[in-house]
Amino acid sequence: MTESSTPKRVLVTGATGYIGGRLVPRLLEAGYTVRVLVRSPQKLTDVPWRDQVEVVEGDLGDAAQVASACVDVDVVYYLVHSMGGKGDFEQTELDAAEHVAAGAAAAGVSRIVYLGGLHPEGVELSKHLRSRTEVGRILLASGVPTIVLQAGVVIGSGSTSFEMIRHLTDILPYMPAPRWVRNFIQPIAVRDVLHYLLASAEVDRDVNRAFDIGGPDVLRYGQMMNGYAVEAGLAQRPIAPLPVLTPWLASQWVNLVTPIPRRLASPIIESLLVDCIMGDHDIDAVIPPPEGGLTGYRRAVRLALQRMKDGEVETSWRNATVDGAPSDPLPSDPDWAGHTVYIDLKERKTSASADRLFSVIESIGGENGWYSFPLAWAVRGWMDKLVGGVGLRRGRDDPQHLSVGDALDFWRVEYLERGRMLRLRAEMRVPGLAWLEMSATPVGDGSVYRQRAVFFPKGLGGRLYWFAILPFHGIIFNGMANRITEAAVALPSESSAQRKSRVGPVSPEEHEAVDSAEADMQASRPTPEVAE
Repeated sequence: MTESSTPKRVLVTGATGYIGGRLVPRLLEAGYTVRVLVRSPQKLTDVPWRDQVEVVEGDLGDAAQVASACVDVDVVYYLVHSMGGKGDFEQTELDAAEHVAAGAAAAGVSRIVYLGGLHPEGVELSKHLRSRTEVGRILLASGVPTIVLQAGVVIGSGSTSFEMIRHLTDILPYMPAPRWVRNFIQPIAVRDVLHYLLASAEVDRDVNRAFDIGGPDVLRYGQMMNGYAVEAGLAQRPIAPLPVLTPWLASQWVNLVTPIPRRLASPIIESLLVDCIMGDHDIDAVIPPPEGGLTGYRRAVRLALQRMKDGEVETSWRNATVDGAPSDPLPSDPDWAGHTVYIDLKERKTSASADRLFSVIESIGGENGWYSFPLAWAVRGWMDKLVGGVGLRRGRDDPQHLSVGDALDFWRVEYLERGRMLRLRAEMRVPGLAWLEMSATPVGDGSVYRQRAVFFPKGLGGRLYWFAILPFHGIIFNGMANRITEAAVALPSESSAQRKSRVGPVSPEEHEAVDSAEADMQASRPTPEVAE
């Protein structure tokens, strides 16, 4: 049962996130006028729908900014979670929920839609699930009709849950695991989550409650891993439950053997400590399932693999904001008066045009590498993983093109002027703030490559860190400058064989394309049983 008139304007919080980034274009397609509230508008610079929405800069922690964003809005989507929050992140989330609740009520909003977490009743919840439950409670008590959709493991290309399953299954021929791999889970395809979110905007105003949502399959985590293995054309993995593998140890294990950082793995693992299945199907009376029915787990995996094969991953866990990383952009020519700053500057002249030089700059990282001392970069990545950082294996979404806000190994694209300059902000664990800036400037028939590493040390540890790695800068940064300009000169006449030699071995994405093709072939065969 729905409203007789469809709301015209919606506010989306979390539009730069995994779900929000997919919901916005679907809202636009459905005819809504969309406003987004984001802390860093520059992250939306290159998204396809940027010019179709109203962008409001603001923070959910600022009550006045939230209240202003809610003015003249019919529906508010609350899609923000502190997956990797440190310290008192629970209070931060509750404060943000209070601000949204008050702002929506004062503005006369007709509907709040919140995506929370599926959880059992009557058991002790992890701090992340407990926080999501409390956020839902605050919104339901706001006086604004609210729908809280409680979803479990979300399966889709680029989702943290799917990527964790994928990497664990791809990498490990045998999976030692905690006993909770035998707990029951009800995964849901991301397309079905979006179906419920979109339809929630049209539900009657007298509906104010939480609803469980989930896919048609109830599985153990081990069955999910082996279901993925079947779809990817891999052998099913033996899984041995180990009573000594605690959630903390499990998150360390996931952090080390997959690109998923510990801060993202921990809340997922904590949510698996209890059975997470739907307590009822009341949602069906309010929002019918999508045409053709809900997506089964195996089909959701197949679709995700196909999306990866086709290079059509809309949003990804890689671009989740890293807790503790610097949030303020570094100006191109910052005023450093009164600050301690260390700079490593390299310049090279080249006969390559600025456009060709920048094409090499923009394709840096991921499978293309960093053009200098690969072992040193790999070691630095492993060091970062060992202390719970993102590490070097986060990679990049597109091997050739970047956008502001993209994750790039253990960097984040902070500024991009295509054809001229790329600035990366460090998200590895360092005692200070660090940036790497690369630019191409036309000069005569060629160009000049300029590379600047900037470091703001924090305390004595930051200063000692800089001087400890200084000897390596002469090798790494000089090598980078030399090889990037050499690659730019060679680029026009490069053969495909030379390109493969410079770039490196076949990428995981290419392997996944083969796996996905094999999965398509398997889809036409009789379905094998999936072991636990």
